[in-house]
Amino acid sequence: MVSGVLVECDPSIKAIILKIDQDKYDYIIEDLDDQTLVIKESQLQALKDRLAEELANTQQMPDESGSD
Repeated sequence: MVSGVLVECDPSIKAIILKIDQDKYDYIIEDLDDQTLVIKESQLQALKDRLAEELANTQQMPDESGSD
């Protein structure tokens, strides 16, 4: 049996989590509604890390991208 954690978030964040999960289906146990997911407890920290990366990539300002 897989242990799960109930995660509530905005629909926009949930959409990013669903996109991350599409790669290998490693994170989500069940999609309950537009703001609620059950995530594998063992994968919660890894998902948080991936989500932080995704958010950092999407929130970069256009003028910052050329300064690397």
